[in-house]
Amino acid sequence: MARWDTAYSPEGTITKENDVFAQVQFIKENDQDRFAVIPIDDYLFLKELLNDEEKLANYLDYLHMQNVKATSNERLSLAEVKQALALD
Repeated sequence: MARWDTAYSPEGTITKENDVFAQVQFIKENDQDRFAVIPIDDYLFLKELLNDEEKLANYLDYLHMQNVKATSNERLSLAEVKQALALD
């Protein structure tokens, strides 16, 4: 299973240990990066992700949630969320 699957799973988190770009290698031409070489599992995962609109949307939502969690210390209880959404 690709490292991207682990990093993307809602149960997991993205950390430096499972950084999806940890194994990227660059090929230079005229002292400028021209190509990026990634592990085949990462390529296959990205190919599948980019060809499936629903998976891509879910992944982008997940990344957004991780960003919000990292930048906000506010946590709401289930009762507060239900009240805010008028579900009670």
